[in-house]
Amino acid sequence: MSPTLKYLVLEEGESFFVKAFDLPYFNSPLHFHPEFELVLITNSKGKRYIGNKISDFQEGDLTFMGADLPHLFKNHPAYYEHSPDLRARSIVIQFQKNAIGKDLWALPQAKKFHRLFKLSQKGIDITGETKQRLIPKMEKIVQLKGFDRLLCLLEILNELADTTEYNLVSDIDIIGHNALDSHRLNSVFQYILENYQREIRLEELSGLICMTRTSFCRFFQERTKQTFSGILTDIRLAQASKLLIESTASVADICYDCGYNNLSNFNRHFKAKFSISPHSYRKEYSR
Repeated sequence: MSPTLKYLVLEEGESFFVKAFDLPYFNSPLHFHPEFELVLITNSKGKRYIGNKISDFQEGDLTFMGADLPHLFKNHPAYYEHSPDLRARSIVIQFQKNAIGKDLWALPQAKKFHRLFKLSQKGIDITGETKQRLIPKMEKIVQLKGFDRLLCLLEILNELADTTEYNLVSDIDIIGHNALDSHRLNSVFQYILENYQREIRLEELSGLICMTRTSFCRFFQERTKQTFSGILTDIRLAQASKLLIESTASVADICYDCGYNNLSNFNRHFKAKFSISPHSYRKEYSR
């Protein structure tokens, strides 16, 4: 993966980063950093790219991401229209293992954390009662300083290491590398997320970053471990599943709104991903 390497400045007297963000929209490009990251979405929604997967994010999501795992959170288009009613709020914790204490992880009691850190290379969505217990601690840690803040982080990590209430985000481990072509990949994802509702030709994307079609396909697959068509399908189906739950639009209208021009093709792709038809998917969630 070749996203942008990103650094956050620590507060004086602190060994790891904690901050509550309140922005018109999330503005970070596709990026990675050597720190582990725990992010709570407190008020926002949109699309996210973690590892090799694109999915929706919304208020209440709590995700733990490993060191150097590429990720991007992009709000829905309405957030970029400067509406005073829409804000992108989150609480972010970033830390390096050695910043907490190099010898700590060598203790027998810390064995369970090695599994947690390994799983985090795919991204971990925390769910269930564990998430509900951790949200107040995420809100609390912003107010703490010094050793109290460190103790709170250890409490959070201890719960993460013990829980079975989670889903892995990415299919495979992907590590970010800082490279000169990082801006090209950012441009491609920006373009896809803004235009997935219509047909996107490979010539458009290859021309966007001044590559031939063949070179673009090789470039994209090497860095994302997925084909362009696979990524585009993931985005469209994620949006379709959201509309099936949140709207009353017909399946046919949702099909066309998400960039498909053939209902049978949409039904086939949807069932392949979710193992259920769009009609049954809506019925199950309604129930």
